Amino acid sequence: MSDDRPAAQPADRAGGAPEPDTSVTFRDLFAAREYRAVYSSLVVNWLGDYLARAAIMVLVYQQSRSVLLSAASFAISYLPWIVGGPFLAAIAERYPYRRVLIVADLARAVPIALIALPGMPIYAILVLLFVAMLGAPPTQAARSALLPLILERRTLVTGLAVNASTSQAAQVFGYVVGALVATGINARLGIALDAISFVISAVIIALWVDPRPAAAGPDQRRHLLRETGEGFRLVFGTPLLRSIALTVFALTTFAILPEGLAAGWAALFHHDPSARGFDQGLIMAAGPVGFVIGGLAVGRLVRPSGRRRLVKPFAVLAPLALALTMFAPNAATVAVLAGVSGVAQGGLMPTLNGEFVLALPHGYRARAYAVMQGGVQFIQFFAVVVTGALAQVSSIPLVVGLWSLGGLVLMVVLVSRRPRYSAYDMPVSPAVPEHAGATRVTPEQVRRSAAGKLDR
Repeated sequence: MSDDRPAAQPADRAGGAPEPDTSVTFRDLFAAREYRAVYSSLVVNWLGDYLARAAIMVLVYQQSRSVLLSAASFAISYLPWIVGGPFLAAIAERYPYRRVLIVADLARAVPIALIALPGMPIYAILVLLFVAMLGAPPTQAARSALLPLILERRTLVTGLAVNASTSQAAQVFGYVVGALVATGINARLGIALDAISFVISAVIIALWVDPRPAAAGPDQRRHLLRETGEGFRLVFGTPLLRSIALTVFALTTFAILPEGLAAGWAALFHHDPSARGFDQGLIMAAGPVGFVIGGLAVGRLVRPSGRRRLVKPFAVLAPLALALTMFAPNAATVAVLAGVSGVAQGGLMPTLNGEFVLALPHGYRARAYAVMQGGVQFIQFFAVVVTGALAQVSSIPLVVGLWSLGGLVLMVVLVSRRPRYSAYDMPVSPAVPEHAGATRVTPEQVRRSAAGKLDR
């Protein structure tokens, strides 16, 4: 393969020759010092974030006795992504990713610490929480764009699988511990721990992640709205990226249902409210636990070629397992089926994420990530609201079953139309040159490169 990349470009460790078809060990992955730092910071971040979400919900309910306001405190986490996620994430391309991570962590610690102060009014808590969550899009986009710069091509998918699986485990642990701390000790203690976690995360990044130049220098910047639009055009104008995006969005429409409808689902199996808590927790935790198992097993044990062959069967299994819940006689059966679906999702998502990241040019990764994450957040919100409304006039098992059958049809159509090539087969994505006056790679150039590869 000829190498016609610009002579001067940011280091991109995920670039280079096609990855060898061998499994990757966790030792291979964690041998990278910078990855250990990024992983440690996000574990601290996630644990604090999920712990605080549970604690804030309890705090709001304790002060207001309103289920609506308590639920609103949870739903606010979706708003920054839905309202302006891609726009906020585009900022991450303008500054060094390391600096974005540090500044965003420290900035988010301030409103979270204010929420923990005694006597803070409920509506002030909701406003401060929204302000804190505005830092999520640039933080997550910068972290996603940084991974290909610190991981080799062969270890990137395993790193994505470990990150995704850890996120699910942290979610379960954080929600449980946060609820226990908030109800058994003090809700403000859990919130204060989240503020501290942001500071610890910033320190880890500052000490152990190397400085790098921004993906886009001052001479390469345009209007922020235009740069945001370029992210959308790149994702939906490139056949491979569009295929991955639509598959992920379709998967999201049904994957969120066990978590979003768990409370009502549990109520079907127990008339005694005191007995519903265990069933609700069982249903909510099953998907994340399955995701952890599937993500780690496939990412660690299966070769890259095998992971790509598993895309189609996993894409069918994920909605099929949830469709069968319409016949489940109890919460345990629902949890088992949700867990099976979670295993398929955990095996599928890191492969799709890896293909997506490898196909992106340096300088567009944060924006493309924001397009995906914003879409996922919106679809999760939409799916839970619509299925919840349908369940008001029908039964939850029937709604979930039929909705998932629709998801099955959609997934079959999408994976059957997958491009015959993948990012693992493509030449290295062009990077944005570092030197002044160099020509910036455009989304149109990337799309033409991908189309040429398909023709070959």
